[in-house]
This record gives sequence, C-alpha cells and structure tokens, in this order.
Amino acid sequence: METLSVFILCGGKSTRMQSEKGLVLFQDKPFIEHIIQAILPITNNIKLITASKEYDYLEYEKIPDLILDKGPLGGIYTALSHSETEFNLILSCDIPLISTELLQELISKHTKEAGITVFASESKTHPLIGIYSKEILPIVKEAIENNELRLMDLLAKLPHQIINIEESENSPLTNINSTDELNDLNIN
Repeated sequence: METLSVFILCGGKSTRMQSEKGLVLFQDKPFIEHIIQAILPITNNIKLITASKEYDYLEYEKIPDLILDKGPLGGIYTALSHSETEFNLILSCDIPLISTELLQELISKHTKEAGITVFASESKTHPLIGIYSKEILPIVKEAIENNELRLMDLLAKLPHQIINIEESENSPLTNINSTDELNDLNIN
C-alpha cells in the first residue's frame, strides 16, 4: 500500500509511567525505537504526534496536537488532518513488542470499505494499532467537538473491520502502561 502514512501517537501525560512513555527503555532501547524498527521494512513515511522536545533526537517530523487534551482521539485527529495519504497506520507509543509481520497483516487485510481496521483478541480490542482512513476525519472532528473521546465509541459509529488474533500471554500488541507491566515484560 504505497499510499500509507504512519503516525505514532507519543501521547501526553503518562501518569502511571512517570515519564515520557515512548522513551521508556525496554531491552536498552526506548519503546519508540522498537516501534520504528517494526515500521521501517514497510515505509519510512513516519511522523510523530508530539509537542515534546524529548523526541527531537529522532529525525522524523513531529506534529503537536491541533486540539489539546483530547487524548488519543485528539492525536488521531491531528494525524488525519496532516496526512497526505488515504490510509494511515496509527500506533500508540507504548507497544514495544509490535512486529513488522503483524503490521503487514493489518495493512494487507484492510479493505477500502472500512473506515478503520484494528486488531482484537478475545478480551481486548486494540484501537491504537489500526489503519484509519483519511475519509473519517469529519466524523473524528465531530466526536471531538462533542467531547465523545472514547475510541470504542468512534469505532461503533463507522464501518470498521476487526482482525481477530489469538489471545497470548505476551502478545505483541501489549501496551505497557506502568512500571509493573514493564517489569513483567523484562522478566519474560
């Protein structure tokens, strides 16, 4: 899919991690670098949604949120507003185990009819590992204006596609939100 942009939501206030979440170290490398490594075999059209100067060491374009304090939905809105491609891979910055293979599966299974394509396991849907069509921008904007910020609510409003994957203990989709979860990851 040559018409693909990748946006990594570097997220704002990580209260549980006590630091910039994408820069937390896993196997001696910041989360964000693990994610970029998984993306590069697919495309180098990568942009970071962040206003933090801490990411300046990375050579990718950084875009601050257009509307502040709207959580991940605000990041998605910013990404789609800046996108020049129809399809956009949107990832959170806290998924250091993500693999190129999984991202390629997501891209290859996405259909044009779906406004959003995401992974789900039995217990959890992963809206922050998804393909988002630029065409849904007006719906995202309206949700923000109405302060309807839950990503699951957005999914429910749109034609979307769920790719089911097996439930596994140390899933590559796992997002790490706390130091306890990070410690569990390092032990396994």
